[in-house]
This record gives sequence, structure tokens and C-alpha cells, in this order.
Amino acid sequence: MGEAVLYDYWRSSASYRLRIALNMVAEAYRPVPVDILAKAHKSEEHLARNPQGLVPVLEIDGHSFIQSLAIIEYLDETRGGAFLPGDSVGRQRVRALSYIIAMEIHPVCNSHIGAHVMSITGGGEEARIAWMQKFIGEGLSAFEKLLDSPSTGAFCHGERPGMADICLVPQVYNARRWNVDLAGFPRLVEIADRCAELQAFADAHPDKSRG
Repeated sequence: MGEAVLYDYWRSSASYRLRIALNMVAEAYRPVPVDILAKAHKSEEHLARNPQGLVPVLEIDGHSFIQSLAIIEYLDETRGGAFLPGDSVGRQRVRALSYIIAMEIHPVCNSHIGAHVMSITGGGEEARIAWMQKFIGEGLSAFEKLLDSPSTGAFCHGERPGMADICLVPQVYNARRWNVDLAGFPRLVEIADRCAELQAFADAHPDKSRG
């Protein structure tokens, strides 16, 4: 089938998630940076890969895939990643935790949204920071409350990292980037920091992926 190719941007949360997942299943890949600041994601070449003009895009097994969580579930199914638990209730819980980040926090805190907020408010960088802090903080507050469950272990669900942890770590990275007050979220911070000590997570960190 040839080598796997990952089109990503070093600071993209979705790309960060996928780098973690690929590392966890020991899937070798060739990274191809897509410079969002230079608008490379809006080039004809990249739009041919993903009409949304987003990253990541993963070419693997003779196919080209978009949407990080859908790809993570593909890797779970084809590489035995165990990113989702074996029981239906557990899978629902892990998906729900993952979606809080990937479908609620992330879309409204994406870079182009932050730029638009500055544009329509005229508030400059202060407006963007306030926006990020509000929506990241609110989302993580709900996430923290949902961790108050007997299903939570050393990681978001049980004793091994899965899809929820893969989503959490990049979001905590972003929260720290935007100076979100994390004092009220001790459990999720503890889990994120525990994950960060694992090689698969450490090797996916933006500082190691910056082109």
C-alpha cells in the first residue's frame, strides 16, 4: 500500500491528536507540513485533498482520510488501537468526552474563528484571548465534572489512555497557551500530565513537530 503520509500543521489540535494516535499504534508515517499561517491549507493542492481546507489529512492503506476522530476510530478498527472500550456504555462515554473537546470546544476556538472575532469586534488580541478563555474554560469545566465517575481511572476511562485522552492533551496544551485558569480542573490536568509522560504523547508534542 506504500507509506502513510500525514498532512498536518504543528500547532493544530486535530493534527496533534492524530500524531498521538499514530504513535500509539506504532504506525510509521511521513509528515508533510501544511503552513496554515501562509494559507497553504487554502491552496488548490490542499483543497483537492480536503475540500474543507482543514488538517489533518492522512493517506494510508490506499485511501485518503479526513476528520481526526473518524481517522482515530479507523486506526482503532484496523490497528487494534483500543482507543475505545469493548462495551457499548464505555464507548458512548469515551465518545461523549471526546466530542466535548472535538465538537464543542475546538470548532469555536479554531484559529480562523479567533481571527474573525478580532475582525468583527475590533477588540484586537484582548478580544481573542477573552474568547478563547471563555469557551475553553466552560468546556473543560464540564469535562472535569464528567470525570467524577467510577469509570475514570488513571486515565479518562480506565487504566489505559484512549480517544478521550488523545483529545484532552492537545486541549490542555491550548488552554495553557491561552492562559486559561486550570486551577479548578485538577483531575483532568493530572490525567493530561500523566499522558504527557508517555512516549507516544511526548513524541507528538507540537514542539517536536514544528517545521
